[in-house]
Amino acid sequence: MKPRTIVYVDGFNFYYGAVRGTPHKWLDLEKCFLRLRPADDIRRIWYFTALVDGAKGARQQAYLQALATRPLVQVMLGKFKLKQIKCAVPGCSYPGSRVFDVPEEKRTDVNIALQLLNDANHDHADQFIIVSGDSDLVPALETVKTQWPAKRLTVYVPSRHPLRGAAVELRSAADKHRTFPQALLKVCQFPPELPDGRGGLIRKPDRW
Repeated sequence: MKPRTIVYVDGFNFYYGAVRGTPHKWLDLEKCFLRLRPADDIRRIWYFTALVDGAKGARQQAYLQALATRPLVQVMLGKFKLKQIKCAVPGCSYPGSRVFDVPEEKRTDVNIALQLLNDANHDHADQFIIVSGDSDLVPALETVKTQWPAKRLTVYVPSRHPLRGAAVELRSAADKHRTFPQALLKVCQFPPELPDGRGGLIRKPDRW
């Protein structure tokens, strides 16, 4: 029998590690992971992200609507919180305040950890696929290995750069680890238009 499997995708980690700067942002996550894990019985693909503003927000909304058409995909939203940072440019002569508000994504690693532990506790799957390079997830993986040693953990680190893709702590906490295969992006795109299930169409954003 195929092992019951749940996938957890750290949306921003995945975007900056694998997708940003490519022409493959219109990614069908369901198709992608069914191709990546053909020997698994994938029960759910969790996609963790937070809503952004402006033109990027409009493109993100289109993408979330597209993901909502895929029965295996479930989106869980975190949030952004403003964080104050001080300009560290040496010799900066800017006359105004050198303290700036920048948005910082919150809750994603906590949401992933809680969902992973809940799924393990309720025996929702035999193995868990974590798509991230964030070491903040290490305690959750270690807890699964301690409390439910029969469960299998596999990490896919999304990265095109060896230094960023090292993720030594997270890789070491899993039973298996891989670097996410970039070649899948091109062959797992949504069509330019797809039905939204309510009689309308969802269109791929311009410049995607």
